[in-house]
Amino acid sequence: MKKRKTPLRKCVSCQERSDKKTLLRIVRTKEGDVFLDHSGKANGRGAYICSLACLEDAIKKKSLSRALNVEIPDEVYDKLREELKKYEK
Repeated sequence: MKKRKTPLRKCVSCQERSDKKTLLRIVRTKEGDVFLDHSGKANGRGAYICSLACLEDAIKKKSLSRALNVEIPDEVYDKLREELKKYEK
């Protein structure tokens, strides 16, 4: 039986390529909502982050805002931080 290729994605902060399942996907919907996509299949424009440290770096460099083509408010960043802390543990 043929082995399937695993999809690789790049972290918007550190630019490191990794398996899609190991990265966390952040999505912007058509309505402009930004949230952490737990399933990895939500409709909308997606960007990948590998860790909480990379999220902090992406906030400083505004690379997450550029990747999603939207200005992200501080409240959304706070929600993303809290949700990523759950995944880090």
